[in-house]
Amino acid sequence: MRFSFRCFHWKETMEGLLAAFGISFAVIFVAELGDKSQLMAMTFATRYRLLPVLAGITAATAVVHAVSVGIGYGLGVALPTGPISLIAGVAFLGFGAWTLRGDALTEKEKTKAERSTAAAFWTVAGAFFLAELGDKTMLATVTLATQYGWFGTWLGSTIGMVVADALAILVGRLLGKHLPEKLIKYGAAVLFAVFGIWLIIEGVQQTW
Repeated sequence: MRFSFRCFHWKETMEGLLAAFGISFAVIFVAELGDKSQLMAMTFATRYRLLPVLAGITAATAVVHAVSVGIGYGLGVALPTGPISLIAGVAFLGFGAWTLRGDALTEKEKTKAERSTAAAFWTVAGAFFLAELGDKTMLATVTLATQYGWFGTWLGSTIGMVVADALAILVGRLLGKHLPEKLIKYGAAVLFAVFGIWLIIEGVQQTW
């Protein structure tokens, strides 16, 4: 069943909200682990206090994901559900391959994060806004919004990304090391593949 805020029954609307939130949180949380924006967050956290770093990440993520959700939800409303599910499924398989490839900061991005002397909030927010444009977490949010209610998707994807970055920063500070990169990479790829296959099957059933 496709959940959406277009449902008029209160219970169905709440179920749609919870489904959108839960799936978006899980997908974006896993997608963010090991992503270049998370590496950027850990770099900023060595220079600034945790609170302004997380505040900057939250602000940038909320804006980028609001745009992503707007695009995805608009496509979901305008186009037939079957083809949209097929396209979304293929996209998630692509995100899985992208995750296996790995991600890293460029020298320019690393230098900017290490040498920045501007106010912490604005520095982090600006860097994250630019880093997220066209990134797999943004594209995954667009894809999720074609299938689920806009508010739950926006809220879940935003909180999922912030929690993933906060976890990585705290683990780095407490243990002095990164999260297990290989385990995260393969786990995220499997999640994307499973979700992609599920959407493709759903799309085939709706189309034929």
